[in-house]
Amino acid sequence: MSTSTMQKKSTSVNTEVGTFIGKIFSFNSSLKLYHWHISGKGSYAQHIAIDQALEDLLDVIDRLTETSYAVKGDLEITIPETRLPNDLINHAEEFYKYSESQRELFAEAFTQAIIDDLQEAIQQMLYRLKRLQ
Repeated sequence: MSTSTMQKKSTSVNTEVGTFIGKIFSFNSSLKLYHWHISGKGSYAQHIAIDQALEDLLDVIDRLTETSYAVKGDLEITIPETRLPNDLINHAEEFYKYSESQRELFAEAFTQAIIDDLQEAIQQMLYRLKRLQ
């Protein structure tokens, strides 16, 4: 493979990694939007479940971003528009599936472990929210 081809492939992967990180940040922000709108029966327990996920995901975002910069070089991260989810459980389940589809961007065992932490945070939140229903 020529140097030019390798640089283009690396640039493409870096763009995809930046997009993924931006989407994680947006997903986390969407949880916060939902968190602010919770009221009624069981709202305190929902607040706590979402707060834990928010904390865990912020840590994941930071570790994945810094590790990706170290491994892949500069990234262009764009955070997409964040909207309030109508159905938080469906929203989280869909994001979990999306995160699984992006694993191929991270070949190293240590970055795979960070993706595992991302998915664990989502699954823990889903478990708690589903148990509240």
